[in-house]
Amino acid sequence: MSDLDFWIVFLSTAFALNIAPGPDLLFIFSKTISGGKKVGIAASLGVCSGAMFHVVIAAIGLSAILVTSAIAFTIVKIIGVTYLLYLAYQAFNSSGVKFEINTPNSIKSESAWEAFKQGVLIDIFNPKVAIFFMAFLPQFLREGHGSNSYQLLLLGFIIIIVAIIVETLFVLFASKISRKFRENQQYSIWLDRIVGTIFVALGIKLAVSSNN
Repeated sequence: MSDLDFWIVFLSTAFALNIAPGPDLLFIFSKTISGGKKVGIAASLGVCSGAMFHVVIAAIGLSAILVTSAIAFTIVKIIGVTYLLYLAYQAFNSSGVKFEINTPNSIKSESAWEAFKQGVLIDIFNPKVAIFFMAFLPQFLREGHGSNSYQLLLLGFIIIIVAIIVETLFVLFASKISRKFRENQQYSIWLDRIVGTIFVALGIKLAVSSNN
């Protein structure tokens, strides 16, 4: 396979993987709807930062522990599920916030920094992300193109760049339909409940996952 063919296949695969609906896009979409474009982009950057953590871990070989050790997988999974349920608890207990867009004194229910931190932690404590990179990236390793660690880092970084592009487009779309919801307190309360439900669903999905 030529270099051009390789990159066409790899980038096409990376794009397809990133546009497929999944927990990350669901989290980012919900944050955008409830908090606006800035919060949505921060959530995306947080998720991608957490994913980059797994890329680095995969490159140095430590993620193999999560694949081979049921105990390590379970510990990380429990932490991740607990955090997701904590976020759900916060969302269900929110009283909602009404604020006007483009108003200097606007008060948002959640800061971009909080959304970023949540995105980082959700991805870091999802062992499935580690396993994904361990299973996917090695398929594109090539002889004569640098060490395995270097190639894993490069390919993982490229996947994350593609993810940022795709997720930013999703954020821009979501922000277009969020104004009506975020200007009405009752809508805001319902959005918090929906976000809480999403976190519970993600927690359940992670809880029932296995390292197989």
